[in-house]
Amino acid sequence: MPGAVFLRGDDVTLRTIEEDDIEFLRDTINLPEVRAGLTTAFPLNAVQEREYFEEQVSNREDVNLAICHDEEIVGTIGLHDLNQRAGHCEIGIWLAPEFHGRGYGTAASRLLTDYAVRELRMHRVMARVLATNEASARIWEKLGFEEEGVHRDEAFTDGEYVDMRYFGVLADEWLE
Repeated sequence: MPGAVFLRGDDVTLRTIEEDDIEFLRDTINLPEVRAGLTTAFPLNAVQEREYFEEQVSNREDVNLAICHDEEIVGTIGLHDLNQRAGHCEIGIWLAPEFHGRGYGTAASRLLTDYAVRELRMHRVMARVLATNEASARIWEKLGFEEEGVHRDEAFTDGEYVDMRYFGVLADEWLE
């Protein structure tokens, strides 16, 4: 495993994203099955993915981690828009299609939400999900996130406008 282990669970390990992962990131984020659950519309080549790695993944403002099962990278997860003063952040995740439906997304999301609440002292963790992405919505529902609202026609994907569902969990709810 090329990166340092940051969080360890029973089914998945969250580790740092390293330069050796750039090819996997580029190849996977460009797959139609992955883009369908995200708001990514433009293709990324190796140079663009490297720039994203250097400017976004490697910044000190976000938490970006590789999701691994049996030391194989299966996707990524991160905390973004961290606001230490107000105590809130957004969590985002994607998995390679061959790893969908195996519980890795739920396991990784549980680990990172727990880290956000217990170690970063976030009061609220939020997740956004395209209304067409039922599998992703199920992750947040299973973990006890409440659906807080819907922004109508917020995203444009696959040739149509799609609602965006917002989920959130408060620290005291998470710790119950």
